[in-house]
Amino acid sequence: MKNLILTTIMVLAGFTIFAQSDTLWISEIEVTAKRTPDVYSEVSRVVTVLTRAEIKASPVQSLADLLEYAMNVDVRQRGFNGVQADISIRGGSFDQTMILLNGIPFNDPQTGHHNADLPVDLESIERIEILEGPASRTFGPNAFSGAINIITVPKNTNEIGLSLNTGEHQLYGTTLSLNADAKNFSNSISFSKKGSGGYIENTDYQTLNLFYHSLLKLRDQKISFQAAYQDKSFGANSFYTPAYPNQYEQTQTRFVSANWKKGETVKSNFSVYWKQHNDRFELFRTDPAPWYQGHNYHQTQVYGLEESLNWISNFGKTAFGISFRNEQILSNVLGSPMISPVLVKGENNAYYLKKDTRDNLSFFAEHSYYASKWNISAGLLINFNSAFNWHWIPGVDMSYLFSEKFRFFASVNKSFRLPTFTDLYYVGPTNIGNPDLKPEEAIAYEAGFKFINDQLAAEMAIFRREGKNIIDWVRYNDSLKWESKNITELITSGFEFSLMLNSGFFGKRNLPFQKLRMTYALTNVIKDSGDYLSKYALDYLKQKITMSIAHRLINHININWQFSYQDRAGSYFNFEHQTETDYAPFVLLDSKINWEFKNWNVYLEVANIFNASYFDIGNVVMPGRWIRFGLSTHINYK
Repeated sequence: MKNLILTTIMVLAGFTIFAQSDTLWISEIEVTAKRTPDVYSEVSRVVTVLTRAEIKASPVQSLADLLEYAMNVDVRQRGFNGVQADISIRGGSFDQTMILLNGIPFNDPQTGHHNADLPVDLESIERIEILEGPASRTFGPNAFSGAINIITVPKNTNEIGLSLNTGEHQLYGTTLSLNADAKNFSNSISFSKKGSGGYIENTDYQTLNLFYHSLLKLRDQKISFQAAYQDKSFGANSFYTPAYPNQYEQTQTRFVSANWKKGETVKSNFSVYWKQHNDRFELFRTDPAPWYQGHNYHQTQVYGLEESLNWISNFGKTAFGISFRNEQILSNVLGSPMISPVLVKGENNAYYLKKDTRDNLSFFAEHSYYASKWNISAGLLINFNSAFNWHWIPGVDMSYLFSEKFRFFASVNKSFRLPTFTDLYYVGPTNIGNPDLKPEEAIAYEAGFKFINDQLAAEMAIFRREGKNIIDWVRYNDSLKWESKNITELITSGFEFSLMLNSGFFGKRNLPFQKLRMTYALTNVIKDSGDYLSKYALDYLKQKITMSIAHRLINHININWQFSYQDRAGSYFNFEHQTETDYAPFVLLDSKINWEFKNWNVYLEVANIFNASYFDIGNVVMPGRWIRFGLSTHINYK
């Protein structure tokens, strides 16, 4: 493995570096890492920003593929191309990361397995902000170990876009988009249909996305609206148990939100949203066993609203507000028994037999103070949940500017996560939920340095998270069933480093380079759970190295590379060999050749060039080398 890593680095070092330059250097981008947004260079936290140019140049087909190359983000895919992905940050679990769409919480209360069911294609994403570390004081419950904000922006142009792609394993994809701009009113709508016949048996999938986003600007007001729909069905080969590989699943997501921003001196920000997620899981896609009693059906509905006020004074930036969120579930396996069953829409003889609901109310306040070289931000979130009572979530971030370019930062923040309905209620052949679970809690510390000028951005940080009441699925050595319990206390610590160079850095040295990004993350978890065996808590990404580079061949043609080395702690029960097996480190190298001419872009992608055999999740086989082709164009109209 070491020889393979060295060989890869030597190969990559032989190419010049080129990428499309961004309209803004990262130091100027405003990020939402706290209630009072700051530009990237002034934020006292570790934030990764993936820009539109980087997304377009990357050899990936989905958000999950893209996040594989983000610092200390652990993406554990079942299948490929975002069919189902568990996303975690800094050694946390997939339930501990908050996913947001344009600042609106998108997490599903049934299970974190559905958090990445985003009905938005890469073509529509303007940028992605990844906040590492606790974010509950900013984004509320469940932003336990970090948050990922997917940002789309309607274009100020009149444009029609078309994207087509195909490849091995009967891969196909079509995306059609329309942007319409009328003075202060911008509209964007996109439609896509994508799928594949599968790389092995029962890994086929089909995904349909429909997304609309509008922005109306009126003097001191901005009104935005977004609506989305996704229908996804896929063969789930061994997704939840290798004993029955012929699993199948279909999910549907409906989402609507509106946001109203008003004011200049005192700024008001009001949001309202609604989301529904339907999930049908089939243990047997065909030929069910005689004992099989039917599929699992779940429907979650979430609605919420938030109002915040913020202003700038001689004392700094101040923000405070209130938010409300209601979470509901109808299911035939999760929740408390219902008096009257409810027919599952679209099914002939299937009923929801159980339900649950909970309300979440939060009050928050934050103040950022700037004095000479100091930047201090302190905040508090007070949360009441109808099922879990009160929680107080304080935090403070600070930084000191040693020079115009060099900044020290540190933070202390508390975070918490509510149990999902699966944690509370799921009962299966090898699993038992626990309706008496308590929320997870943690206090996290981090410190580091940032150096940013007009040519490069470098960042180094160390962190430590002390968690209690951590929810884990555990069992005794002589038991066959996993149970969800607040049994584990975890201490998670680590080190992170990132470096990004832009065209200015290379231009002053007369080198034909434009941009380079590389990161390193090291994480360690110490567990105290008594005599229990742990299913998830010690199954985390221990080391991760990433590099994003590119090489121009001739005019209008360049090659983009993405490299990732991943070393996972933990093990899994190898169903084929009937033995406990450690996860093996692996290297992924993807490449994309782009030919751009006028309004056309034609590309060739090769994923997993080394044809590496690896597991993100035990017993779920991941695809080997995969060749894909595509083209896109856009036409301006008046």
